[in-house]
Amino acid sequence: MDDLRFLLRLIREGEHQRQDFKYRVADACKLAKSVSAFANTDGGRLLIGVRDDGHLSGVRSEEEIFMMHQAAYKYCKPEPSISFDTYHAEGRTIVVCTIPPSARRPVMARNEEGRMIAYIRIGDENIVASPVHLAYWRESQKPVGSVISMDDEVRRLLDVMEGRLSLGQIVRQSRLPRHRVVSLLARLIRFESVSWEYSGRQFLFFLT
Repeated sequence: MDDLRFLLRLIREGEHQRQDFKYRVADACKLAKSVSAFANTDGGRLLIGVRDDGHLSGVRSEEEIFMMHQAAYKYCKPEPSISFDTYHAEGRTIVVCTIPPSARRPVMARNEEGRMIAYIRIGDENIVASPVHLAYWRESQKPVGSVISMDDEVRRLLDVMEGRLSLGQIVRQSRLPRHRVVSLLARLIRFESVSWEYSGRQFLFFLT
């Protein structure tokens, strides 16, 4: 399959959970955000030099390619595994960046203010990870225990979880400290007792 046919096949998929189009790389921080989101979720690929409508615009200069490498290796911590493949079609250069899921989550991206932030990929959007996601990733690095101790805090949390609730709602209704709710939700998610969804621009948690 030649480069043009290969690229058009990818473009026909559109932007989705594992694919994003970038018209150009004007800011390494913005690209790092996408790298973080893919690495922290299911992996994916960035098509650099492709407009949102799927038209080929091409990478304009070696400087843009250098900025891609900067985004992956300077603006993301820990360094994600990422590959860059260059394709040529219709007189234009397109770069496909492939990012696998990271085994060392969270992969943080440096924003414009210099802060390190973790993102996740939901549909075709890059969303700031919640405190519960950060705690879950930390929890996942620990040895798996056989059971969750049903102490008073766990009971208080479970007692209030009717329907889908935001982190703030769970904190208020359980009257537990926020950091304890975050930690307990992370453990319960790991043991598949609680799940989450993203709805109405917020994360909601519910019993499974």
